[in-house]
Amino acid sequence: MKIITIIGARPQFIKAAPFSEVFRKENEEILVHTGQHYDTNMSDIFFEELGIPKPDYHLGVGSGGHGMQTGRMLEKIEEIIVKENPDGLLVYGDTNSTLAGALAASKLHIPVFHVEAGLRSYNKRMPEEQNRVLTDHLSDLLLCPTATAVHNLEKEGVTAGVIQTGDIMYDVVVRNIEISKSRYANGAWLEELRKENSNFPALKEKDFHLATIHRAENTDDPNKLRSIFAAFEKMDKPVLLPLHPRTRRLIEDYDIEINNTIIIKPVGYLLMLYLTAHAYMVVTDSGGLQKEAYFLKTPCTTLRDQTEWVETLENGWNVLSPIEVDRILKLVTRELTCLLHPQPPLFGDGHAAEKINKAILEFK
Repeated sequence: MKIITIIGARPQFIKAAPFSEVFRKENEEILVHTGQHYDTNMSDIFFEELGIPKPDYHLGVGSGGHGMQTGRMLEKIEEIIVKENPDGLLVYGDTNSTLAGALAASKLHIPVFHVEAGLRSYNKRMPEEQNRVLTDHLSDLLLCPTATAVHNLEKEGVTAGVIQTGDIMYDVVVRNIEISKSRYANGAWLEELRKENSNFPALKEKDFHLATIHRAENTDDPNKLRSIFAAFEKMDKPVLLPLHPRTRRLIEDYDIEINNTIIIKPVGYLLMLYLTAHAYMVVTDSGGLQKEAYFLKTPCTTLRDQTEWVETLENGWNVLSPIEVDRILKLVTRELTCLLHPQPPLFGDGHAAEKINKAILEFK
């Protein structure tokens, strides 16, 4: 079987690793990198660390408005589909790359396989929500990470081609957590971070918060972004923030003062995994990091009003916070009763890649 796989952003690089390894044993995969994330620490390093095959096509689309970015991807992906004539096209998640791939394939009557189908935040102002809903309704095979995702599709009348596989990101965490610990234990993580900043402070494990901020709903609103950093300033522990290049520019544009926040460049997957596992708490607006925190049993505060990963809210492992300084501080300093509760296997058994592979090979 021959398929085209579309990737373009950090979470998709991570998810692609286990599936590509399984699928390529007996089949042909054409890997297309749209270039939606083009910073070295948000792209190249993930291919190196996770052993992802080198892309067959690199579209180099880069940043831009949603319409411009999606349109450029759509045009270029269509050309590749016509040239390669695949049996299907695989997309991950909910980015502009995801929607562009699904649209291009659907219009050319090529089956669309959507990994991470069925997620819903029910906030259509989020570009990611628009992308995931449209992609689901274009897809022929909907590969769902959880029972909740299956139920969401049922409510929309989508039942054909729906398969619950477990979460492929959990596969990656299971495969790499011990590698991460081996590489960065005994202070090696501090040494790595000091390569970029010789004055990096002597943080202690479980005595810092790990944060990421990149969602447009937070970054494009100066008042919200100021409130987030005002909350960081008042937190009882220092905040370690690997900063998305776009967010860094907006902080400068808004002239936001930074205190109690240690800003670093985006880091590779293995180091980020170690930091997530050894932070006191994760504070984020990222969907993927919410899950990784849950997998690694690190409490999380999500700076959003909704989450597509509602399972992480069970027993308080993750809580949602409005962008209000006092509310953020109250939730970050909450009593961590979640640590007393075992986690049920809501995200599968770590073998989602094999189940996705089986579903695609059996697709008619």
